Amino acid sequence: MELERLVQALGPLEVLGGVKAEVRDLAYDARAVTPGAVFFCVPGERADGHDFAPEALARGAVALVVERALELDVPQLVVRDARAAMAPAADVFFGEPTRELEVVGVTGTSGKTTTTFLLFAILAAAGRRPGLLGTVEARVGGERRGVVRTTPEAIDLQRTFREMLDAGDRSCAMEASSHASVLHRLDCVRFRVLVFTNLSQDHLDFHDDMESYFEAKRRLFGAEPRPVAVVNVGDEYGRRLADELPGAIRFSGEDAAELAGIELKLRGRFNVENALAALHAARALGIEDDAIKRGLESVRGVPGRFESVDRGQPFHVIVDYAHKPGALENVLRAARDLADGKRVICVLGAGGDRDRGKRPLMGKLAADLADVVIVTSDNPRSEDPEAIAAEIVSGAGGAVEVELDRAAAIVRAVELAQPGDVVVIAGKGAEQGQEFADRTVPFDDREVAKEALAAMQETPT
Repeated sequence: MELERLVQALGPLEVLGGVKAEVRDLAYDARAVTPGAVFFCVPGERADGHDFAPEALARGAVALVVERALELDVPQLVVRDARAAMAPAADVFFGEPTRELEVVGVTGTSGKTTTTFLLFAILAAAGRRPGLLGTVEARVGGERRGVVRTTPEAIDLQRTFREMLDAGDRSCAMEASSHASVLHRLDCVRFRVLVFTNLSQDHLDFHDDMESYFEAKRRLFGAEPRPVAVVNVGDEYGRRLADELPGAIRFSGEDAAELAGIELKLRGRFNVENALAALHAARALGIEDDAIKRGLESVRGVPGRFESVDRGQPFHVIVDYAHKPGALENVLRAARDLADGKRVICVLGAGGDRDRGKRPLMGKLAADLADVVIVTSDNPRSEDPEAIAAEIVSGAGGAVEVELDRAAAIVRAVELAQPGDVVVIAGKGAEQGQEFADRTVPFDDREVAKEALAAMQETPT
């Protein structure tokens, strides 16, 4: 592609050094630059992409997208926001893939991953040949891929859409995060349908307040062309959103009768809402109810989402990604139903360098909804694990245990469990590591729980 074509895609801007260059790729990380690439100098929290422009040129970049002119002899496209420029440039460079790929997105605080998995299954049952993009994994042409973030950067996202089409995919079910909205990763994605699941406190380390968080979600529904909106009006923010969107398809957990005849394998009221979201989104895509039924019934579980760990023990062990108040409440209420009069034992922590305001809220929820609470470490990053635990405990208002060694906390919960009890290990779900300031160590709650159960079963009574 000629550089001049990208200039046209970016609209009015200052061009330094001409536009005569053949573009073979796009990059925002200098280490990923290949000969013929255009390098986007994106300022970040820890580093400024402008500082890496010389390295990008040394690796073969033929042009730069900059926010300020650099003293380098190379074509430079001067824009107001280099990050925002990535989406329109990538959309054009990769051939506007979402004009052809049928994309259905899911946004909200909780339920994105499960709803996306359900939609993927329905699309597959309907013969729509879907790809998948989400927190747990991506699937492109049937191939599973690991993921770095819920919604990739715009260049990576548009590249993946193109790879999906080239691999034979004709639709895509994807999670749409609030970070991606604010950071322009989702600009130029032409959603056919967009689902809003709910909104509760999370990410206030990134968004200034709940109103800003809501605005990040709402922004996605104003894209052109306008997606069909499927909105959970059982949520207060969902009601606000639906009232602003004429023609929005409304649903809530009170509509469970619409799932009559469908043998849903997923436990919990919150999964009824997720299934309803997927059902209405699928109908909006013109999918027949028979395929919806087959798709929903085919999903037996989602990795790290109310996932059961079973080694024949006489009690339940559930691993869930719940790391925010709304999700924790949903999981603990579902666990209470599963316990059927027996105890709920909850292991939880809170991530470091993230929204601190939710920590005491989670402590209170755990104390109110569980019989035994063990506070532990959960990706402390650069913060002191003891300080994080103290903030959680401050909201509990009652007796809780503190065991900062997460593996030991899981072992303790398993050892305390009696027949019929439900052990909930919350916060990490399917994550494969524990993040500290200077390193990430391998850690999987499910594997640790399995080891604890095995050790318990091998111990002579």
